[in-house]
Amino acid sequence: MMKNGAWTLSQASTRTKPVVTGGGFRVHENRAQEETQARLLSGADRAAGPPSAVPVREYTFRLADLPRAREFAADSARRHDMGEEFVGDFLIAVNEVATNAVTHGAGKAMIRIWPADGHLVVAVHDDGLWLPEEPPGQIPPPPNATSGMGLWVARLLSARIAFSTGSSGTTVTMAFKV
Repeated sequence: MMKNGAWTLSQASTRTKPVVTGGGFRVHENRAQEETQARLLSGADRAAGPPSAVPVREYTFRLADLPRAREFAADSARRHDMGEEFVGDFLIAVNEVATNAVTHGAGKAMIRIWPADGHLVVAVHDDGLWLPEEPPGQIPPPPNATSGMGLWVARLLSARIAFSTGSSGTTVTMAFKV
């Protein structure tokens, strides 16, 4: 069940199942990683974004601007030293979430990108209201699906993903190791 308008999913590794938690991420490898992940995308971070001292890049876009939004994301990844071998997966995840924002949300969205604890955090926000009954992106779509794959793919490709929705809109926040 969603609590306070936010679902948080964690994918600790390819060997573990995502864990839904109320206010942060829980993982299975070790306590230090668990604490880093909880800091990275705690409830406060999802609501307010990055700390004030962290440089944030922002880009506002519409459906027709998706190619430029991908260029913006790729440039951000490279500026933060993401290995070129990971940029493609990063762009697929960002594109899926950005496309959802402008096709299912309010038609205009914003990408915010910032570094945090060895990760690159990407928050995609739109002004649309979305009230899923279950944590999104946990169940793979059926093999013959023609839609509904975006959040599942984004969850698989990101280190962590969080969803927040309410009267101020919907935000999907992902973290990627750099």
